[in-house]
Amino acid sequence: MKPLGDGNILRAGTVTAIECLHYALSLPTSVVINGCESVARLDQAIVAVETFNPLSGTQVAALLARTREQAMTGEYEPFKTTEMFDGTAHNPAWMGEMRTI
Repeated sequence: MKPLGDGNILRAGTVTAIECLHYALSLPTSVVINGCESVARLDQAIVAVETFNPLSGTQVAALLARTREQAMTGEYEPFKTTEMFDGTAHNPAWMGEMRTI
């Protein structure tokens, strides 16, 4: 899971990076990817882990309610709504030869 959506989710100004990380860590995911391409991002990940307590159902519901309007447009989730992050769309040869029967 990439809870920051390549930083796009944060552009909405509705949630913080720490909230996104705490949300992801509260879910039954096997992997949460923060990305540590800078010392600031590494520090952010450390703060998220040091301050983490699993979110309650009430806290999750409040967070989802707060982000609902932005989530409905897809504007902040281009990895879900566009081909921008789709490697296969950019490299159709990966699918192999098309054969007719």
